[in-house]
Amino acid sequence: MYCKFICWIAAFIASVGAINWGLVAFLKFDLVEYVQKISGVEGLDKILYGIIAVAGIYKLIALFFFRH
Repeated sequence: MYCKFICWIAAFIASVGAINWGLVAFLKFDLVEYVQKISGVEGLDKILYGIIAVAGIYKLIALFFFRH
């Protein structure tokens, strides 16, 4: 149960990251940068990109090593 929850969260976060890069490529709009600007928190973009990177790496590892 715990692994399924973590896998779903990681997939969601990695998907948001993929959508963000699609927005950057096609519309020149960076969603992560926008969230950082409206929140007013300095360095939030680095934290969000880090979380997205960890989720993507986790999903890549899970693809090859965590067979259900």
